[in-house]
Amino acid sequence: MTPGPQGILVVDKAPERTSHDVVARVRWLLGTKKVGHAGTLDPMATGLLVLGVGQGTRLLTYLVGLGKTYEATLRLGRATTTDDREGELLGKQLDASALPQPLIEEYLGPLRGDIAQVPSTVSAIKIDGKRAYARARAGEDVQLAARPVRVSRFEVTARRAVGEHLDLDAVIDCSSGTYVRALARDLGAALEVGGHLTALRRTAVGPFNVTDAVRVPARGEGDDVALPLLGLGEIASLVLGTLPVDAEQAAALGTGKRITTTTVPTAPLWRQPGAPAAAGEERPVAALDGSGRLVAILEREQERWRPILVVPDDARC
Repeated sequence: MTPGPQGILVVDKAPERTSHDVVARVRWLLGTKKVGHAGTLDPMATGLLVLGVGQGTRLLTYLVGLGKTYEATLRLGRATTTDDREGELLGKQLDASALPQPLIEEYLGPLRGDIAQVPSTVSAIKIDGKRAYARARAGEDVQLAARPVRVSRFEVTARRAVGEHLDLDAVIDCSSGTYVRALARDLGAALEVGGHLTALRRTAVGPFNVTDAVRVPARGEGDDVALPLLGLGEIASLVLGTLPVDAEQAAALGTGKRITTTTVPTAPLWRQPGAPAAAGEERPVAALDGSGRLVAILEREQERWRPILVVPDDARC
């Protein structure tokens, strides 16, 4: 039987569509059920979704922890129940329109670097098996513990008064698991005027950029669209060290056998900004055949390499 499509797809999500809607549409367009994602976006948000297709879904575990870049608009002057524009307004409207930029910069400082962040109440974090947002919408008092995150960049690029509100456009580089809504909330709270998020666009996930992404048409907009998939070997080379293998070694790995080689793995082509360099032999590496196709993901086991993920021969790319 001919295998279905295999690889990684980068999508530019349109506003007011859920990430699950996009996944379902890609399944339909590619004619396969095996499609997953490396992190969702809220319906109000736009931008980059990284999807795995076929054997590409098995690579997502190496992509979900990659850093993210966002373009956001934060509105100061009032908080909301969801920390974004879709929630109910909280408290009284306060005049934030004339807040001096030096004061804002002063309070941005503690929100940069390695911080402990309390996720938004309406996050997808599970509490005793139930999503926090489901508990909050059911009227429960949801208390989430602070989590360590890294915000390596939180830069205000523009500001404008909107009535008594002050809107700040910002660019944010952060670790996986950071809630930009919570940054808006916490900045507003620190300035004692309240704050929430009004716009969010994810522009990068690790080495992937939204400028290289495709738009997936919604149902009714037509099915004639090209969805170019990035090969498994290409993606593995970006985020993992690589180890070239010959035909005999590829055949052995294909049956789950360990291999021995004196070849030193090469470093990933892309490295997380700010991350320390790591020895390739201490991390999983991608075994690539002579054509650059992904054969397996390997783990060091004393003097040998043990396959922890094997790609079937007819699905290698």
